[in-house]
Amino acid sequence: MKVLIVDEMHDSIVQMPLELGLEVDYFPKASMEEIKEMVKEYDGLIIRSKFEIDAEFLQLAPRLHFIGRAGAGLDLIDLEACAARNIAVFSANEGNRVAVAEHLIGMLLSLFNRIPQATAEVKNGIWRREANRGEELFGKTVGIIGFGHNGQATAERLVAFGCQVLAYDKYRYGFGNQFIKECTMAEIYQKADIVSLHIPLSSETVGSVSTSFFQSFTKPIYFCNIARGELVDLAALVAALERKKVLGACLDVLENEKVGTLVGEQKQTFDALVQHPSVFITPHIAGWTFESYKKINEVLRDKIKRYLESRVTN
Repeated sequence: MKVLIVDEMHDSIVQMPLELGLEVDYFPKASMEEIKEMVKEYDGLIIRSKFEIDAEFLQLAPRLHFIGRAGAGLDLIDLEACAARNIAVFSANEGNRVAVAEHLIGMLLSLFNRIPQATAEVKNGIWRREANRGEELFGKTVGIIGFGHNGQATAERLVAFGCQVLAYDKYRYGFGNQFIKECTMAEIYQKADIVSLHIPLSSETVGSVSTSFFQSFTKPIYFCNIARGELVDLAALVAALERKKVLGACLDVLENEKVGTLVGEQKQTFDALVQHPSVFITPHIAGWTFESYKKINEVLRDKIKRYLESRVTN
């Protein structure tokens, strides 16, 4: 079987499929038009985030048996079209769950303890203790929305910090334990001090964090999104910050991450967020550690291996 890899990835992405006896071609610089021309020759395709795969693209790939995405989430791939063609689709959510969880913990600790502000002041010769008094993560009630790989990894680390963790997942049941309480959204709305999104982007979830979402909370919250930017109406978040329904936010993703090209309302909303002293924004790096860069490839290798073994046995 021949596999085409079309995104810049850790060097191991080439060696790992070779270990499985696959023939590999690696073209990280190829354009979409070039890929459309060459994909007809391949049985497998591995991507990261270079382009979307829809039914029209699949028509150009008659030999395709599987698609691997080196990352979390499959919103770039038309899963129904793949299923109609009996094309297996793999993601590597497991590969970056530790990185995502640690990043969120770091953002929360930085926010609560005013670390970036205090560090900047000291570097400018300003020594203010009382103005930079921190707040403890210990004892906070955290609502985790979505309890997949990243949600679970984050919840486990928050428990270690002494947080009460409430977790909701629309499609999973029976995952609670002595440390993590499985609950309804109603309970999260009522009790949460911190809310963190860990849900995929889909037609069901896009824009689901809206004005009504923020208004549903009984008390002011800290809001975290390290999942997908399109989940959140950022104008609604800005309004909630202004009304102090949201006390602060940790964001690793935005609805439009080409921040240098923002205009109009999107630019105004972005400016309001970056100017807010209790909003931290990082450039979609939560799952992007040196370790996760390689782990993602290892997860894909293992899933492709199981897929190939199942083809032999069936």
